[in-house]
Amino acid sequence: MSELARGDLRVRELVALLGQPQNLVSYHLRQLRAAGLVTARRSSFDGRDSYYHLNLERCAQGLAETGAALHPALRSAPGPASSVAHPPVTTLLFLCTGNSGRSPIAEALISRHSTAPDAPRIEVTSAGSHPKPHMHPGAVHVMRNRYGIDIAGQRPRHLDTMTGRRFDYVITLCDKVREVTPALGTRQAHWSIPDPAALTADGEDSYPAFEQAAAEIDIRIRHLLPVLGSRPGRDPS
Repeated sequence: MSELARGDLRVRELVALLGQPQNLVSYHLRQLRAAGLVTARRSSFDGRDSYYHLNLERCAQGLAETGAALHPALRSAPGPASSVAHPPVTTLLFLCTGNSGRSPIAEALISRHSTAPDAPRIEVTSAGSHPKPHMHPGAVHVMRNRYGIDIAGQRPRHLDTMTGRRFDYVITLCDKVREVTPALGTRQAHWSIPDPAALTADGEDSYPAFEQAAAEIDIRIRHLLPVLGSRPGRDPS
């Protein structure tokens, strides 16, 4: 669960990280899935593979319920405010294939969340391995109508424009781009989120697919922010 809390992983990756037999890892994954703590999603890059994702919202709910059941004083409460007057800036790069949907949605949402007074200071950008000419209309629509953010004027960026830059975190949101991402960050994580454009048939309204993708990205970002706030920024050297 600790490994999955950092990002989505395949069974063989968990086996290598844990140093345990595959049948044992698979057994525990089945138990976690049965409890609703872990979900599995077929890879869009290789359909024979599956990415496992830890449902942090369900984990938080379960931990809160456990504490409250043990003693009323253990009900969840907000933690103390950070004592750092000027926390370091964390640099973050989101990647997907076309940079016209998932990654610009993630970029816009984390930019919005990081404006809160207690939020970590974040410098975020996004790019794609095969950028589209324009933002996808479904992404523009859901961001404008659901979140009040206008990304219509943003142009997709190519991954090559990030060459030579180093980021504290690089997060891939696409199974395909994960396989071609160079080492651009100190810490890398993967969020296996299906392409909402690919889930929409020709002539079909893409809004529901983009709304679902944006909602999942928003949940993941809200759980990412405390992690970013607890890690130091880049070494200025």
